[in-house]
Amino acid sequence: MGQHILSGNPPVPINLRKSARAKRISLRISQLDGRVTLTLPRGISEAEGIAFAREKEVWLRGHLEKRGEDEVVGLGSELTIAGQPRVIRAGVGKRVILENDALLVPGDPKQVGARVQAFLKALARDRLALASDHFADKLGKRYSRISIRDTRSRWGSCSSAGALMYSWRLILCPTDVLEYVAAHEVAHLAEMNHSAAFWDTVTRIHGPYAEPRNWLRINGSQLHSYRF
Repeated sequence: MGQHILSGNPPVPINLRKSARAKRISLRISQLDGRVTLTLPRGISEAEGIAFAREKEVWLRGHLEKRGEDEVVGLGSELTIAGQPRVIRAGVGKRVILENDALLVPGDPKQVGARVQAFLKALARDRLALASDHFADKLGKRYSRISIRDTRSRWGSCSSAGALMYSWRLILCPTDVLEYVAAHEVAHLAEMNHSAAFWDTVTRIHGPYAEPRNWLRINGSQLHSYRF
């Protein structure tokens, strides 16, 4: 349907969307990129939707302020990688090198973000494959494949064919959080649901999981604020 700009300081762009399935007007903020979407059900005019958005303006601006600004990753940025804070610094040679307190990135400074992202994706695949193998061995099951994506709504998934999918941004989490997500998805190889039996399976192969699960619930949206 297009876009409406909610006037004020600062102006807030609102993307308008019609949905035949929606039963009521809804206003949502993407934690991935801060995009605001106003969904209108059939029979509701654009003017009614915009009036609804204005009624929710205090709520909307409060959530956008709480979310904060996205951080464009470059030289001098700090990221927690595999549970350890690292500063991105200029490197030499051709390879990106992970040190205890730094990530050394050679080449054109304009390409630092893209090179960091490529490195993190590869590292995430390695660490998640290792964790998935470990938990699959404990479970006595086999998965069919692993894929790494940049997903908006979930940190991982397991298909009925045993294919595991993970968000590469998990490499920005503490290591125990990444391992919990791997255990969670591997447990779906035995229980394709979230029943009591499923959570018992997670506990059996992983151990207590409340702490890493809670960390992800509280801090997970922040991982989407990094732009590469």
